[in-house]
Amino acid sequence: MSESNRIQSTMVDSLFDIFEEMCEGAISVDENARIVWINAKYLNLLGVADEDDVLGRDVASVIPESMLAHVVETGQPILLDIMRFNNRHFVVSRLPLHNEAGVVIGAVGFVLYDSLDYLKPLISKFELLQQRLSSAEAKLAAARRTRYSIANIIGRSQHICDLKEQARAVARHTSPVLILGETGTGKELLAQSIHSASVRRHEPFVAVNLAAVPDNLLEAEFFGVSPGAYTGADKRTGLGKFALANGGTLFLDEIGDMPLQLQAKLLRVLEEQEFEPVGSNAVQRVDVRIIAATSQDLEAKVRQGSFRSDLYYRLNVLLVAVPPLRERLDDIKSLSEYFLETIAARSGDALKVIDPDGLAVLESHNWPGNVRELKNTLERACLMCDSAGLSADGLRPFVPHGAAAPVTAAETGLSLPARIASIERQAISRALEMTGGKKAPAARILGISRSQLYDKIRDHRLYD
Repeated sequence: MSESNRIQSTMVDSLFDIFEEMCEGAISVDENARIVWINAKYLNLLGVADEDDVLGRDVASVIPESMLAHVVETGQPILLDIMRFNNRHFVVSRLPLHNEAGVVIGAVGFVLYDSLDYLKPLISKFELLQQRLSSAEAKLAAARRTRYSIANIIGRSQHICDLKEQARAVARHTSPVLILGETGTGKELLAQSIHSASVRRHEPFVAVNLAAVPDNLLEAEFFGVSPGAYTGADKRTGLGKFALANGGTLFLDEIGDMPLQLQAKLLRVLEEQEFEPVGSNAVQRVDVRIIAATSQDLEAKVRQGSFRSDLYYRLNVLLVAVPPLRERLDDIKSLSEYFLETIAARSGDALKVIDPDGLAVLESHNWPGNVRELKNTLERACLMCDSAGLSADGLRPFVPHGAAAPVTAAETGLSLPARIASIERQAISRALEMTGGKKAPAARILGISRSQLYDKIRDHRLYD
């Protein structure tokens, strides 16, 4: 035997002796899981008077909860475990034994503690970590629940009463929903209201704005990414929106901006209720209700070939149209009171009240940015006005062109999409006039993103 082998053998023997002395009991088995050795401490723990009563017996017949046979079979250690024997619990460690050729010839087990009291500090730390994990999961689940219900749809006009009835009716079903409405009308609020009134109300509500996600990232955003799918991909599985929304509702805002390639994959998920993560061949089943929304004319996009007709008809099962604010001016009073209360609560300032003349100014505007524009207008007025109330004179500087633009004779013969486009063009022109052609503040006035504004300027050919 070489000097190094002799030192290693001495070290192993020495460590075994020290370990046996420190622990509360030790036992070993052969390749057939029969007991070949057991020390006096273990015999005492088991209440066995003579080792001859257990030597040669299958370890499971003596210690039913023992996992030494599993260690022999797999060759894998079980470093820390809790084993029950009668009414007692032991903290144990189990290690495989190998011969010089590396073949498993048995296993050895040590009782580290004969009481769980020694593990209380470790268990306390584990329980604390578990509490933190549960708290984080609860917060994440809360973030994926809806903030709005049908009761949050503000207004008493007939349009709003009808909309609430539609929302309640649609919530009773599980088919896809298509919400149509101009920018700023509250399409996501309506989608959340439908979800919160449905049988899926306790499951996740996940929203994604397709206009805000680059085309090359949309597929990963929807379906997730398998580990190592591409260079730089996380080694962990990246969950997509469908997986996150499983059992609940996936809200697809601005569905008209979805690329054609992804439209085909979305159609498959709608039809088959299954998908494949990016870079994976494994099919995942999913149970998700789709609510889609758009401010665009999808029928026109279908005719142009930029939106699949089969997907359009699959989404357009339950159709809900959100009326623009100019068609329900009676609701401006209720909306204004609600927004002023939330603005005061958020800022900590005193609540401002609109007088009748100020309300008349608001009701005279056609609100191309709809409810979002009204909210932004009131917030600006509250920040800039020092008076306790909002009068007509105090509001006029913040309401573009005070009165609604009359419909011209040429416009009266236009189709509804053409009229909407004409009104949108006028609103963009006014916003740009107010800001001296500056795009960012104009986008804020209109309640849309700067990229959306550039797209609309191009579509309407409103070049400088």
